[in-house]
Formats: sequence, C-alpha cells, structure tokens
Amino acid sequence: MNAVSLDIRSGVRRRPARVALALGAAASLTIMAACGSADGPEPGATNVVKTGEAPAYYPADYADVIAASKAEGGELTIYSNTDQENWDPIFRDFKKKYPWVTKISANNLDSDEVFQKVLSEQATSGSPADVLVSNAAQAWADFAERPDTLLEYTSPEVQKLPKVATLMPNVYAMSTDPMSIVYNASLMKDKPTGLKSLADIVSKDPNTYKGKITTRDVNGAFGFTVSHAFTEARPDSWTSLEKILPLGKAETSSGTQLEKITAGEYLAGFFVSAAPAYPKVEQSGGLLGITFLDDGTVVLPRGIGIAAKAPHTATAKLFTDFVLSEEGQRAVAEGGLTSYREGIEATDGRHTYQELVKKVGEDNVINVEYTKVPEDEVKAFTTRWDGLLGR
Repeated sequence: MNAVSLDIRSGVRRRPARVALALGAAASLTIMAACGSADGPEPGATNVVKTGEAPAYYPADYADVIAASKAEGGELTIYSNTDQENWDPIFRDFKKKYPWVTKISANNLDSDEVFQKVLSEQATSGSPADVLVSNAAQAWADFAERPDTLLEYTSPEVQKLPKVATLMPNVYAMSTDPMSIVYNASLMKDKPTGLKSLADIVSKDPNTYKGKITTRDVNGAFGFTVSHAFTEARPDSWTSLEKILPLGKAETSSGTQLEKITAGEYLAGFFVSAAPAYPKVEQSGGLLGITFLDDGTVVLPRGIGIAAKAPHTATAKLFTDFVLSEEGQRAVAEGGLTSYREGIEATDGRHTYQELVKKVGEDNVINVEYTKVPEDEVKAFTTRWDGLLGR
C-alpha cells in the first residue's frame, strides 16, 4: 500500500491559515480503456464531439453559450498555481475544440495568491481574471464566503462525474493530485515507503539526516491542509512526526523542495505534490525516487471556478466544462496532473485517481473536502507541528 500527499506553492505573505480540509470517504472509480495519439480522438473515447459543438447530453440552450463565446474576442485569462507544462495539452485541445479562442493567458501564482490578487484588483479597477484554479482549499473556502466572488454555474458535466467532482457550490475538481515522498536515490541507501518508514530510517542515523528532510510549511494553506488531513486520518502518525520533524525544515513551495532534493541539500521530502514531482523524477535519470505513503495517501483536489465578474464569461464556461469532460480529463492527465473521470487510462505517462487506488488500496486513500477548520484547532495544530520543527 501507499499514501499520497499533495504539495502546492504557498509562499506569499498571509494571515495564518483559517480553513482546513475535512476528510472525505475514498471514492473508488472504474478504469476504462482509452488510449491513443494526442492528434485526434483516442480509441475508446466516448464523449469526443465535433469542433465547436457540445456533447449530446448538454442542454439545448448550450448553443447560446457557444455563440456568446464567439462574440467575446477569443480571449481567456486564468489565475492559477499551475505550471505551464501542466496547461499545455489542455490549452492545445481546448483550442482545437473551440478554434476561435486564440489567446489564453495563465499565470503561475502561489496557491493563496490566486485569490489575494483577484480581491485586490476587484477592490480597485477590476480584475481581468475569468477562471480561478488552485488547490488551496482553505483559501477557496474563504474566497467563496465573500459576496460577488464566484459565478453561479452548474456544469452539464456534473451528471457524468462522481460526487467528489463538486468541491463546493460553483467549484469543481480539475484534478485529484496525490501527495508523495520524493527522495534523492543516489544519496539514500534505504528507500522510504511511508512516513513510518522514513521515521525508522532517520532515527537510525539522525546526524546524517539533521536538516536534510523537508516538508511543507503548515502556516501556508497547502501545507496546513495536507498535513492536518493526514494527522486527522492517522492520529498515530504523530509518533513518526516526533522523530522526523526535529530533523526537518519547512519550505513554501514544491518547486523549491524538488530543486533542493535534486541538488542533495535535502535527502528526502514528504507531502510533496505528485503533480510537479512526476516530471522532475522522470527527467532526473534515476537521481530522484518517488513513492506514495504506505501508511495513508492524502489526495488534494485542484479546484476550478469562474470569477463572478469574468470579462469572458461564456468562454470561461466552455473552458470549465471542457476540463471536466472526457476529452479535457485526458488532457489533464497528459499534462502531469491526476485525472479522476472514468474512461481515462493510466498509460503513456498519464496518471489517474483509479491508478492510485489500485496502488495503495481504497482504504488507504485520504480524500479531502473543501471545508473550514475552527481557528483554535488550526492554532493548536500549527503550534504543535512548528514546535517539533524547532520554530
């Protein structure tokens, strides 16, 4: 069995995290064969439709959304914490489907900064953001509570998706990315398989691992969410954390963690998002290793929603529906994120939620919901965690 932990960039200045992720029941999904080239419909693809058209199960008035999009000037602006390499196949296939959309702008912000930037812009001259994408669950919950932040929109794809697709009203899961342990395979003789395994390894030789283990900063939305979710599901894990954290250091982004593990500054990192880790491991030539935790796999959804005052509302709807569709989920997986819709096969470098369940076991997956945690619980958790880190 293995367990996954998600990692996101949350290095912006912010007040202490207020919202936490509650644990949801693991959802088991069936894998259906669907593989082929990126240049056309894949064998087994069931929801591929002609360019500029909607699937047959969409409402008849969806034609009005398509027509409105054509009148919006062919632009779309996305505020996200997602790397360009993750976006590339999604944008490629979306433009093929809706060829009048010729300009898509997507920045790569810290996970909380996605919302901070929109709120700041809306307070002044207005924001150009059409679509918001982030897996900062606490920040999503705070943002959604404010008036006039999210467009009320029910995607017609919901009927084809599992319940885990709807994270909160008007916010859907673009991907379901697992957390991992990433380690420098050339420098670590023993390969960790989970948190307890890592604790056993470092406790045998604490001098070697002093300052050489990295985890996410729990004072940021991402770090708090995945760490709190894991300990809530596995309360006995504090025994392992008491051995690991005194030797560790916190980082605010997965990119920094991966760079320093590759360079040997760190020997291993836990609760590293598999989304940025997968390509780095593949490109490392065997230098990096990755494993899902065999004592609990945290899966953190990457939320997508439409800004209430989106300048290109119709195109934003097309894009949201596309990433939730079978075509879109195939592109999501191709870009290195973890798809969850039935009909996507884990092959040719693609990764799926179904693949994860098969690897670690349904009972070993810790799904997370976008809900709040009381302030006193947040403070108690971060104080205990940071105390073990010596902060």
